Parts: sequence; C-alpha cells; structure tokens
Amino acid sequence: QVQLVESGGGLVQAGDSLRLACATSGLTFTNCAMGWFRQAPGKQREFVAFISMSGGRILYADSVKGRFTISRDNAKNTVYLKMDNLKPEDTAVYYCAARYVTPTMNSQDYRYWGQGTQVTVSS
Repeated sequence: QVQLVESGGGLVQAGDSLRLACATSGLTFTNCAMGWFRQAPGKQREFVAFISMSGGRILYADSVKGRFTISRDNAKNTVYLKMDNLKPEDTAVYYCAARYVTPTMNSQDYRYWGQGTQVTVSS
C-alpha cells in the first residue's frame, strides 16, 4: 500500500519560513520523481516544484523560484519543500505527489498523492 504523508504546514506571517516534508512508503522511492503542487480556494491545483529520482534535475514554478527549495533524502524516502519569504498568495493546501521515472509539471501525470497540508500566510 502506497502512502504519502505531508507535514509541516501551518499559519505564519508574511516573510516567514516553513519546511514541508512528505514521507513515503510502499513505493520504490529511488525510482520516483517527486512533485509538489498546491491548490488555493477556488483555484485549480498548480505546479510548485519537482525533483528527479537522483535529485539532479529540479524545476520550480516562476512564482516560487528563488524562495522555495525542493530536496529529497532517498535514505529516508522523504521529499522536502523549504519555503522562505512566504507571501499571502502562497496560501494553499500543499500536496506532494510521486510518479515513476520522469518528473513533469503536469499533475495528471502523477499517480500517487498525499492528503495535503494547509499553509496559511497572513499579511
């Protein structure tokens, strides 16, 4: 049984930082590309960042580039999203997702999803 469990969300002020974690089980993590997506109220789910199996390929959405950092620890089967200089527009439910082999920006390409963690940034 595949499980992805996000943690680390919360309520912060603009300019603060958070680190999200996504612990996985039941899949071959080292063969999985991992992505982070977010969905704000009334909006479609959007791509935030992805990281390849080895960590050698990383891509960010323009809206978070320079503020967010994705990383992975293959020994712990966990992917992280460090979020700095948070803005109110970053408020959303953040989801991690996994797919085998190749990372993409398209949420529909990801087979496995976590339940999401709420991030709220106040101004």
